[in-house]
Amino acid sequence: MQQILVYSDSLSWGIIPDTRQRLPFAQRWPGVLEIALTQSGQDARVIEDCLNGRRTVFEDPFKPGRNGLHGLAQCIESHSPLALVILMLGTNDFQSMHPHTAWHATQGMATLIQTVRCAPIEPGMPVPPILVIAPPAVTTPRGSIAPKFAGAEEKCKGLADAYQQVCEQLRCAFFDAGSIVTSSRIDGIHLDADQHLRLGIALAPVCHALLHQA
Repeated sequence: MQQILVYSDSLSWGIIPDTRQRLPFAQRWPGVLEIALTQSGQDARVIEDCLNGRRTVFEDPFKPGRNGLHGLAQCIESHSPLALVILMLGTNDFQSMHPHTAWHATQGMATLIQTVRCAPIEPGMPVPPILVIAPPAVTTPRGSIAPKFAGAEEKCKGLADAYQQVCEQLRCAFFDAGSIVTSSRIDGIHLDADQHLRLGIALAPVCHALLHQA
């Protein structure tokens, strides 16, 4: 069995927009991906490490532990051997308490990529390939989450292009989720259930190809 680690935030945790509830595994895109891979004959397991509010490498001034760099190397070590690591982060870098732009998030993502590659895995275990997913662009934040993401729709501009460039430089795979899905019609940030389904299905052939290269 080949193991895939999804290291992400609430977009992948499956939060139901404008609630504190969570979609079931089979409805979250990592679960949809695992089911699609299994149905295609791929013996794969998707491991979720998805934390609400997680940034790339930045601290949340109100909630500790949201810096994605902290613990990443140990996460890779604990789940090894891994056939693929999927990094989908960046949206929370644009929360209203941060001045960050796409450039800052991209530097953070580059740091995460290098951290995965330098994780202290056991001798003889493979350094897993990495797939970076650019989250869909934030639209106008709405509902109870709106103050937290005020201005994010401007700050996130150019993120997908910037991620693609850094992936080319660092030679890892890239996928633009915004080419397949849009942010929630309800809150402008997260993924609605139908978008989880679309994303998981779209990622299946991408991951299938990467697993066969591993």
